[in-house]
Amino acid sequence: MAISGSLRLQSSNTRLVHAIAGLAPPGIKVKIYNGIAQLPHFNPELEGDLDLVAVKEWRTQLQAADGVLFCTPEYAHGVPGTLKNALDWIVSSGEFMDKPTAVISASPSPDGGDKANASLVQTLRVMMADIPEEAILCIPAISAKINAEGDLTDISTEKALRSILQTLDL
Repeated sequence: MAISGSLRLQSSNTRLVHAIAGLAPPGIKVKIYNGIAQLPHFNPELEGDLDLVAVKEWRTQLQAADGVLFCTPEYAHGVPGTLKNALDWIVSSGEFMDKPTAVISASPSPDGGDKANASLVQTLRVMMADIPEEAILCIPAISAKINAEGDLTDISTEKALRSILQTLDL
């Protein structure tokens, strides 16, 4: 399962998620999760509320996934609030326990969103996600590496993404 941390349809990270899905080797199907915007604001008092369909679907899809790949932008040196909200809904439910996980951040800046990347890795590791060092990547200057149609234009970035998919190959 692949998840963009951005809600913008034309964001570099959303285009990158789609490009990664296209790089998947035969036998690996990458399902892109698009439901982050439908999740309500996290409130622990709502845990177990049968009317929270979006939360149930989020948890069910995570449970069914053999592995998870995140691709996130960095906002104000952190993880976007909608992505953090999505993660808050699963802190206590265990979907990431030993789940193979990759964390990619992509940014037009020269640091590649490294602060958001580090924060996301830390959050997911607290939830017991299995994140190999080889499955962590910061991509600087993303605007020069993927075009408006979502095609990768940088060979070294494509190689790095293929390597991450191989690391997650289940």
